[in-house]
Amino acid sequence: MQIWDLHCHLGGMAGNSPEERMGRLLRYADRMGIARVCVFMGMTWEYDPKPEKFRQDNADVLRAVRAHPDRVFGFVYLNPGYVRESLEELERHVAEGPMVGVKLWVARRCTGPELDPIVHRAGELKAPVFQHTWIKVTGNLPGESTPMDLAQLAGRHPSVRFICGHAGGDWEWGLRAVRSSSNVWVELGGGDPVAGFTEMAVRELGVRRVLFGSDAPGRSFASQLGKVMGADLTDRERESILGRNLRELLTPILERKGVKA
Repeated sequence: MQIWDLHCHLGGMAGNSPEERMGRLLRYADRMGIARVCVFMGMTWEYDPKPEKFRQDNADVLRAVRAHPDRVFGFVYLNPGYVRESLEELERHVAEGPMVGVKLWVARRCTGPELDPIVHRAGELKAPVFQHTWIKVTGNLPGESTPMDLAQLAGRHPSVRFICGHAGGDWEWGLRAVRSSSNVWVELGGGDPVAGFTEMAVRELGVRRVLFGSDAPGRSFASQLGKVMGADLTDRERESILGRNLRELLTPILERKGVKA
């Protein structure tokens, strides 16, 4: 079984350069038997980054990818508040560069029409769109999306593949919100390893729409792997969640780029 981690960051990792931080993160991944990782966002984070900031973030990720091309996939980080500049980054790093997906965080709620040209182009490039989602009892950030928001966006773009980051945090609500959206996968990363989470995801969505992600280094690889390794699953289901499903999700764009996974 080969483990692929959908969700890693350079931010929060010790090191003075993207290459140094990525190397350290991979050493930790090696301890847990994780073969490949996806990384997005830069050395530092901003909720609503201006174009010069997310361009720098993507440049940082590109350096990490180029330092470890056999183990690291990059997702381009975009801000729908700057559509023209986001489309330029999408062309630079996905259409013409090595990145394989899109990351959207909390700059704008994903129900907005400004996301449509970005999502449409991502679909043309066969790049999956990872949307951070959360349901907070204290109230979300102004631009922070919920799984319900993502279900709306996915309904407008049925041919695009989306990833519901964190399964909404409050996963019992989040899983139900996207279960009827067949073009939405859920990611298990972030949050505590609560009993029943992974089993409910498999029961509600089917095992092929459930993806392992750690959110490292904000969360440890070990705690996030525990959500899958400790769940009441068959070996076949565990293998799918930990690697096969992400590999299949990325296969269209990897084939387009001539990359053998």
